[in-house]
Amino acid sequence: MVKPNIVELKVEGRYALFTDPLTKLGGEKCSYHIPTYEALKGILSSVYWKPTFIWVIDELRVMKRIRTQTRGTKPIKYSGKGHELAIYTYLSDVEYQVRAHFEWNLNRQDMTDDRCENKHHMVAKRMIEKGGRRDIFLGARECQGYVTPCSFGDGKGDYDDYGEISFGMMFHGFDYPDEIGRNEFYARLWQPTMRNGKVIFDRPEKCTIKRFVRPMKANPPKSVGLNEEGLLDELDTKAI
Repeated sequence: MVKPNIVELKVEGRYALFTDPLTKLGGEKCSYHIPTYEALKGILSSVYWKPTFIWVIDELRVMKRIRTQTRGTKPIKYSGKGHELAIYTYLSDVEYQVRAHFEWNLNRQDMTDDRCENKHHMVAKRMIEKGGRRDIFLGARECQGYVTPCSFGDGKGDYDDYGEISFGMMFHGFDYPDEIGRNEFYARLWQPTMRNGKVIFDRPEKCTIKRFVRPMKANPPKSVGLNEEGLLDELDTKAI
C-alpha cells in the first residue's frame, strides 16, 4: 500500500560500495550487488532527517546493469603508521529508483509537537529537488552520489523482464536504541530477491534474523527553548 507521505527519488553515481561485512576481515572490501536497506535509509537521512520520524524504505528498482570494478587503494594501517595496499571491489555506474515513506518515532515523546506530516513531507520533497541537505554517499565516503526526483516505475530498466535473482543472506540494517526503545544494539539480516528489477524490502520488525551487537544507550532527548537572542534553540534536557 502506498503511504500518503511517500517520496520517490533517483539515486545515481559513478561508484558504489555497499560493503559485505564478511569481506572486511582482511582489510579488503567487496560490495553487495544491490544497496542495503541501511544504506538507502542513510541516503534519505542525508537528504532530510529529524528525530521526529524514521525513514522506512519500501522498494528499490535497479535501472542499470550490475557491474563491478576492482581498484587498488592505500588505506591507513590500523596501527596508524603509514598505509597498506588493499583491493576494493566497487559497483560501477549505478542508478536506482527508490520509494520510501516516514513514520513517527514513538520513542521520542519530546518531539510530539513536531509531528506535522504535511510539513515534513513537503520539506523532504523540496530537499530531494535540491539534491539533499548533506552530501550523498553510496556506501562509502569516496563514492559520491546524487539524488533527483522521479516517478517510481518510469523509464526502462535493464532488468525489467529478467525474472528472479536471489542474493542470498545479506545485511539489512541496524536496530538503534532510540528507535526500538531498548538500550540494545542489533544487526538485522535477510534474504532479498529481485523480481524484474524490483526489490521489496522487509520492514525492520519483520526481519527474523537478528544478532545482538552490544549494549548501547540512546542519546538523551533534547527540548526546544529560546537562546540568548530569543531564537529557537535545542537544549539538552540532561543538563537542565
